[in-house]
Amino acid sequence: MTPERETPSRERTPSGARERTPSGATAAGRPRTRLDQPRSPRRRLLPEWDPEAFGRLSERIARFLGTGRFIVWMTVVIIAWVLWNIFAPGPLRFDNYPFIFLTLMLSLQASYAAPLILLAQNRQDDRDRVNLEQDRKQNERSIADTEYLTREIASLRIGLGEVATRDWIRSELQDLMKELEARQHDGQVTFPTERSDRPSGRDVEDR
Repeated sequence: MTPERETPSRERTPSGARERTPSGATAAGRPRTRLDQPRSPRRRLLPEWDPEAFGRLSERIARFLGTGRFIVWMTVVIIAWVLWNIFAPGPLRFDNYPFIFLTLMLSLQASYAAPLILLAQNRQDDRDRVNLEQDRKQNERSIADTEYLTREIASLRIGLGEVATRDWIRSELQDLMKELEARQHDGQVTFPTERSDRPSGRDVEDR
């Protein structure tokens, strides 16, 4: 027998078993990722922030922008800005007429206020959607409970309809007494005048 040839892509382990080694492009030495260890965090160029905290901050700013206090403060700042740049000494003025810097600041304020207001509205819409979903589920549970109680009441009514009530028993006894009285008048039924010594069924039960 000829000895078995071993290819370069195979290696013999100490136990005698053969293992396949990577060949070709994979044999260039690309490091393998360990699945039993967490992946190292990647570096990000953009800054990271907490969306929930940023959303709460935007809601606070949006609420403040929609109040009368903000309008009053903005009016006071604009009036003070204009008066200072009109009546102040020339070297102290920082924004002469036609107040280009003031226009720029108001434009920046409006450009930031609009996205913040939209973000606050989106968060409010999400909360409203969750509340509506919870209300819908609560209504479904209430409807199911109501239907169950309705079925139970209907079954109780059906069961009570088959139970002999006091008025029904009284009416049946009255009809029976009338029938017995009619038979007695016709001579078909005779009642014993003397009481027998034999105890009746009711007396036996009482004893």
